[in-house]
Amino acid sequence: MSQNRREFIEHLTAGAMLAGVPFSADVVRAFAPPSRPSARAEEFDVTWTKRVNGKYRAVMDVPEIDSGYGVWRASFWVKDYVDNLKATPKDCSSVLVLRHNGIALAMQQSFWDTYGVAKKNSVKHPMTQQDTDRNPALLSSSRGEVAAMFDDLALDKFIGRGGIALACNLAFGDMIELVTKKDGGTPEAARQTAIAGLVPGVILQPSGVFAALHAQDAGCKYLRAS
Repeated sequence: MSQNRREFIEHLTAGAMLAGVPFSADVVRAFAPPSRPSARAEEFDVTWTKRVNGKYRAVMDVPEIDSGYGVWRASFWVKDYVDNLKATPKDCSSVLVLRHNGIALAMQQSFWDTYGVAKKNSVKHPMTQQDTDRNPALLSSSRGEVAAMFDDLALDKFIGRGGIALACNLAFGDMIELVTKKDGGTPEAARQTAIAGLVPGVILQPSGVFAALHAQDAGCKYLRAS
């Protein structure tokens, strides 16, 4: 767990224990989560909401790796709507939120290989349920990892079709920590390395909670997908 996330949880715990005590506003602010200099609000792109349109809108909340099933479900529901409600793909907007442990799914396989992501998590292949060091959200039949019928469910294919993939900046601290432990260097350099390791098209957001709630502001129905 990154230092920022650990401090955040400690602040929340302290706040929960003291919630019933009538403090002044200054005391309440003292228990607020610490600011993150490298994560100013202006760094986060929220224009993705302009791409949330159509009659049917859904946000898939993915807090766990869960063999990549949460990512697959972001595509499954659209097919079901097309098959059963005679909708068209353009009628459906799918938003995917990768947060908590699910942040690992947002990283390219090269990042998993270099920084040992699978060693920090119990990762199971979605079909065999055997241990794997592959990002289960990026499996491909071209490498013999899954049958061809599952290719379009991969995260990169989802994004390529116009799906919106959001990642929690708080959880992203765990990926930065992996870089720091292996490479050393400054926090800023580690963050940039981790950002370069994101699957192209994944959009960092202030937090996964913000992303899931803001998707609902844009008219999405919420589903816990992992």
